[in-house]
Amino acid sequence: MTSKKPAIVSCPQCHAEVIWDSKISPFRPFCSERCKLIDLGQWASESYRVPLDEEPGGNNPEGNHQA
Repeated sequence: MTSKKPAIVSCPQCHAEVIWDSKISPFRPFCSERCKLIDLGQWASESYRVPLDEEPGGNNPEGNHQA
């Protein structure tokens, strides 16, 4: 019987290598609780945003028209 090696991923915050195993890396995909909390703080402060493509001519894509 062969044992599968756990995958190695890159921490989304600091890019350190993380072994994808709950016993070895309890904060996966982050390498540490610190990186996990930094990422959470960025979400909470709305640092992560989806870019909004505005329509040509200044039309508001949300449908709110100014008079």
